[in-house]
Amino acid sequence: MKVKNLLPDVARRVKAEIDHPFYSLQRDMNSLFDNFFRGFNVAPRGFSGGEMERFTPSIDVKESEKEFMIKAELPGVEEKDIEVTVTDDSVTIKGEKKEEKEDKNRNYYYMERSYGSFSRVIPLETAIESGKAQASFKNGILDVKIPKNQSAKAKETKILIKTA
Repeated sequence: MKVKNLLPDVARRVKAEIDHPFYSLQRDMNSLFDNFFRGFNVAPRGFSGGEMERFTPSIDVKESEKEFMIKAELPGVEEKDIEVTVTDDSVTIKGEKKEEKEDKNRNYYYMERSYGSFSRVIPLETAIESGKAQASFKNGILDVKIPKNQSAKAKETKILIKTA
């Protein structure tokens, strides 16, 4: 009995597809483009995947007894392009990043524009005072401070555990 007969039918079909001449041609073309653009800092938009398409700001969230402190890194984003929304149980940071590069020289002219939007939602499990939230933006860093609701904290009751 041949080992090939023991393989599931799916495995035989996948092997047949891999050996198909069109798949071989596709692999060769992909390799050709990969090798052509290797070593350059710029690849055509369709091949690069786009840095702007994947922009997600880094966010740090710290919690103290009195407040939440959120710090978001937003390099290249202007203050007018940022929106911060606070609800009873979350903070949403939305924005747009626009970038334009222009290079003029005697022998050439190069211009590239890119655009991307982002949105991050930070859930908060403790009651907050959304009306007292404050935000500041400096050097590409967004700082948001949201005080906790002290009356909600006062409702907590610690229960003494007894041994039987």
